[in-house]
Order: sequence, then structure tokens, then C-alpha cells
Amino acid sequence: MNQLSSITPSRGLAADFTARVRVIAKLAAPVTMARLGMIVLIMVDTAMTGHFSTSELAYYSLAQAVHMVCMLIGVGMLIGTAILCAQSVGAGAPRECGVIWRVSLLHALVLGCVFAALAQLGTWFYHQMGYDGGLADGAGGVVAVLNFGLPGQLIYTACILFLESLSRPGPGLIIMIAANIVNAGLNWLLIGGDMAMGAEGAAWATTAVRWLIALAAVVYILRMRDARRFNIAGSMDHWRAVSGKLRRLGYPLGLAQGLEAAAFASLTLFAGYISGQAAAGFQIVMSMVGFCFMAAIGVGTATAVHVGMAIGRGDQRQMMLSGWAGSFTIVVFMAAMAVVLSTFPEPLGRIFTDDPALLAIVVPTLLVGAAILVCDGAQGVLMGALRGAGDVWVPTALHLCSFLAVMVPAAGWLALRAGLGTPGLMWGTFSGVTLAAVLLAARFHIISKRPIDRL
Repeated sequence: MNQLSSITPSRGLAADFTARVRVIAKLAAPVTMARLGMIVLIMVDTAMTGHFSTSELAYYSLAQAVHMVCMLIGVGMLIGTAILCAQSVGAGAPRECGVIWRVSLLHALVLGCVFAALAQLGTWFYHQMGYDGGLADGAGGVVAVLNFGLPGQLIYTACILFLESLSRPGPGLIIMIAANIVNAGLNWLLIGGDMAMGAEGAAWATTAVRWLIALAAVVYILRMRDARRFNIAGSMDHWRAVSGKLRRLGYPLGLAQGLEAAAFASLTLFAGYISGQAAAGFQIVMSMVGFCFMAAIGVGTATAVHVGMAIGRGDQRQMMLSGWAGSFTIVVFMAAMAVVLSTFPEPLGRIFTDDPALLAIVVPTLLVGAAILVCDGAQGVLMGALRGAGDVWVPTALHLCSFLAVMVPAAGWLALRAGLGTPGLMWGTFSGVTLAAVLLAARFHIISKRPIDRL
């Protein structure tokens, strides 16, 4: 019997819950490390660009705000890969997984190319947003380069979602470790080295790395020892039906990811209205908060996999316990991270910049950022639990309410009207993620009591 599914309903609730925490943490640890590798790419870009030039960091910050919206919409459109594969494994139908993976690759390539084309309008977009000419031109050039790497990033994402649904996160972690080493070297050459391209150099380095990791992930899957068991290169039975399922999951999940990303991107754009330095300082803080949030992505992915496997087996009790065990795990971890951020705000800020004016923005903003971590992590994992259960449209509506209807207006008012600056942006964020955590917890409670069916 699979070790991850060996927990029996006859055990006591406390023992069963503890066991669920343990198996989720076991899968979440390497998944989180792999996700951290993705954000470390951005953090290294941010740190090396920030030490090169504050103005170049402002360009990079505004470009990342738009780029992340595109990337997360694409990732959301692909999350169904893990859900469908996990349920297929739980139902004892592993050959379906290879078809799901190949259909997901095609979706990833098309989505990435669409976003790469749209990014060519980046300079026009920033001018329409009212930024001064230099800031708009600089950010537009960077976002065009970053989005050129999106097809590679999304192909890699489809691959690791497939592997994680099989409880095999290790290859993705190894690939990302290598990617960060290569990225740091390319940054050294392109940002401030002989070529001295600044923010565009950082973007070209990350784009090159994203295409390399896509190639590495595809080659690994094609060469897996048990590739035949999962039908990696065999017949494409029922691929049209699989494509339909992936899109039905992908539309609401992509919308949810896009809404959340757009909400957070709007905060960076608000910071740009305060000043270029405010945008740069806010990007530094969001990089650190995002680094911590990767744990929620990892735990949420592990939770979604175990919820999906439980549904595939028709085990409602384990589905419910997996969701709450994942939520408990992330709350404990994020509380510890909040203590770290609030205790060492200035030393952490100096990793990214030595500019005293920039540090004066970063330190108070990071103190508020630490306060959002617990609720932000909880809502991220609960969203994963609901995705694993195939519940997508209602959670998307709850995200819409929490982030666009509450967080963005509150952050804009506190930062721009009440004069709180970038800390005000974080207080607005606190209101949105707290509401999201409460609403998603209530939704999972309702879903976990209903009869379950495989998608």
C-alpha cells in the first residue's frame, strides 16, 4: 500500500490528524523548497539590481507587478494538472496521468506565447497609467523581456505539478537549485558586469534560466524509469475530454490567481504613485513576504494532492482531515516566520539595499508585512484544499470579494489618502487576507461535509 495513503479510519482522531500533518509536511517540504527556488530567482534579481541602482530597481519592481499577474494566471490555468493526476492515482488509473501531462504542456506553451505577445504593449500600458516617461519606458522594456520567458516557466510548472501529484517533488527541487546558481552567474554578467544592462539584464538572465528549466523538466519526465506505467509517450486516449476538464478547472483557477495577483500588483502600482523609491522599497518587502508565502504554496500543493487522493479513494474523512491538517501546519510555520521578520527588519532589508532612504521605507513596511503572514498562509492552504476537492468557482468569488472589493480599496485609501505610505499598503493587505482566510475556512467546512465525487 502507498505510504502516503496508509492511514486507516479506525485510528483515533488525534492520531489520525497528527499522521496527516506528518505526511503533508513530508511532501510539502521539498515542494516548498522548489517553490522557494522560483521566488529566490526574483529575490536575487531584486537584491542585485537594488545594489546596482535604486532607479533600475524601480523599473524592475513595476515590471514584476505586471509580469506576476500574467505568470500567476498561467499557473492557475495549469493547477488542474495536479488535481486530475492526483485523483487518477487515487483511483488506480495511472495511465491517465501521461495524457493529462501532455495536454497540460500544450496549454502551457499557448498561454506563455499569448502573454509574451501582450507584454510588447508594456511601455504603452505604463504610459497610460500616468507614470513619468523614464519610469514607464524602463518598466516597459523589462516586462517585455520577462514575459518572453513565460512559455518556459509555464512548461516547467506543468511538469512539476505532474511530478508533485505523483509525490515526486525532488526533481523539481534539484532543477531549481541549479537554476538559481546559473541565474546568479548571469546576473553578475548582465546587471552590473561588462554589459551593465541593469534591470533588463536581470530580466534576460531569468528568461534564459526559465527556458533551461523547462527543457530539463521535460527531458526528466520522458526518461523516467516508470514512464510507461504513466503512459508518458503512449496513446492519447480521451485527450479531448482531458483538455475540457483542464480548461473547466483552469478558467476559475486562472481567474482566481489572476485576481489575487492583480490585487497585489495594484499595491505596487500604488507605491509607484507615491515615488520611485516607494515602489522599490515595497518590492523589497513583497519579495520577503513572498519568500515566506512559498511555504503556503508548498503546503497548499501537498494538501491539494492528499485531498485529491482521498477523493479518488472515496475517503471523505481523510479528505477533511487533510484540509485541516494542512491549515494547521502552515499557521504554525507562518507564526515562526512572523517572529523572524519582526525581529530583524533592518538586517533583512540590508540584504537588498544600502540606501538609507530606501531602508527608511523598507523597515516600517516589513514590520506590518510580518503581521499578515499567518492569515495569508492560511488562506493560501485553504484555497489549495478546495482546489484538491474540485471546488473552484465559489472560492474564486470569495477571493474576488476579499482582494478586489476589500484589500485594494483599503490599501489605496490608507496609503494615498490617509498618508500612511507603504505601511498603509500592508495594512490594507492585512484586511484582505484575513477576510479571505475566514471565508475559505467556512467554505471548506461546508464542502467537507458533502458527499464527494471524483472529477
